[in-house]
Amino acid sequence: MAASRVLIVEDDAEIAANLYDYLAARGYEVDAAPTGLVALHLLETQLFDAVVLDVGLPGMDGLTLAQRLRRDARIAIPILMLTARDTLDDKLAGFEAGADDYLVKPFALREVEVRIAALVKRAQGRVVEQCLRLGSLEYDPVSGNAQWQQQPLRLPPKAMQLLTLLLAQPGRLFSREELESAIWGEVQDNSDALRSQLSLLRRALALPDGRSPLETVHGRGYKLVALD
Repeated sequence: MAASRVLIVEDDAEIAANLYDYLAARGYEVDAAPTGLVALHLLETQLFDAVVLDVGLPGMDGLTLAQRLRRDARIAIPILMLTARDTLDDKLAGFEAGADDYLVKPFALREVEVRIAALVKRAQGRVVEQCLRLGSLEYDPVSGNAQWQQQPLRLPPKAMQLLTLLLAQPGRLFSREELESAIWGEVQDNSDALRSQLSLLRRALALPDGRSPLETVHGRGYKLVALD
């Protein structure tokens, strides 16, 4: 049986490293994200069996991320929520946001593993297929294949990451900083790298009449829109 894939979403580097090392040593395939935005991108473009999610993240907190996974992206991945808050209201807020289980800091690493194993076992047999679509533009996160105008769309890895991020929320305006943080993990010193990837994506999506679903809102950001 293939090893379970777990995403750790934790901004505390020491806690994240301890979880990563322990779970990896126990046979899990582990990835980590320091922010909610990076985690959202990973969860929308890759397959994981469970996510260990800290509530107190910078920017998009854990509750907001859980809500977006459940309500917007419709991703049913099991969520083990970690928090320093131990009141009943805090726990209820976590469950209402979409958490499947709740663990208060400080915690034992062994307990984290046991709870993850229980969540993964409970979720076995539950299949979530989310093909992202906008008009004639499609992306299948299971196969990793994209299509545009019924033709295969082949892009370099960064441009494909950019496409999936924009396609997950069509019509939403993404700032340069949001896109750079999601693709490179941090804001870049200049916008050249992002412009290069956007240019590749725009050329790939260009129609013979010059139109493209990739729009630039000067001074504000970028978005994907449906073409009539």
